[in-house]
Amino acid sequence: MNTPGSLTYVYAVTHRTGPLGDALAGLHGIGQAPLRLLPLTADPTDSAPSTSLASLAFVASDVPEQDFNETALKNHFEDLDWLEYVARTHHDVVQAVAARAPVLPLRMATVYQDDHRARLALSAQQGVFGQRLDQLRAHTEYGVKIYLTPEATQPPPEAPAPAASPGKAYLQARRAQRHSRDAVYQQAEQAAETIEAIASRHATQRVRHAPQRGELTGPQENVVNDAYLIPDDQAGQFQAAIADAAQRFPDLRIEVTGPWAPYSFAMTAPGPTDAPEPPP
Repeated sequence: MNTPGSLTYVYAVTHRTGPLGDALAGLHGIGQAPLRLLPLTADPTDSAPSTSLASLAFVASDVPEQDFNETALKNHFEDLDWLEYVARTHHDVVQAVAARAPVLPLRMATVYQDDHRARLALSAQQGVFGQRLDQLRAHTEYGVKIYLTPEATQPPPEAPAPAASPGKAYLQARRAQRHSRDAVYQQAEQAAETIEAIASRHATQRVRHAPQRGELTGPQENVVNDAYLIPDDQAGQFQAAIADAAQRFPDLRIEVTGPWAPYSFAMTAPGPTDAPEPPP
């Protein structure tokens, strides 16, 4: 039941269970609103779903209509502080659910006019949601990133040739820098191939994300930014194998992130007919 002047914000799809419901009772979503499981049926007597599909539920909370209507969202998507807060809270809720049950993360700022509209969307997609949750069960996402450090792409210091003119010295320095960068890029390619070989033994799926740029990487250059879906019983082996491989590439920084809820392996959330679409 929505409070007056609110919309229904959904964070993820999961299977409702008693322990998960108890855990959510102590957690909060955006604006410190209480979280709730929003099942397919609003029947309060339906406490024991008979099938996996029947147990599907949105993880939801109320959000103020004045902050999440179409006009407000257009303005808020220009407000980096607001975006950071909503994204972080959305992520924290999804991670809390992932620690207790299979979870299918939904897109940030997926809102519905009310619980009834949200249930209609859940019902329309229940087959897809159920199938995807089964595929993600007992799996976790890990990221693997390869960075070129600034030091690795600089040529080794050399004493200038005594008779070299300023122009010739400059060209020699540029050639040495180019050769140094080429060698590091070749090392990065070898590292990427090594990681792919390791992942082929453990991962069930992979997604290649675009390398990060700008403030996200600082002075380092990100050349590989992949996500892997790893069975939980192989996560330790996967991480250990990557850490061991990283030692063979001293001019690179190879970073494993996670465990994460499977954001990279969730389909796009269904677009509510009565709510705005976030910009790409």
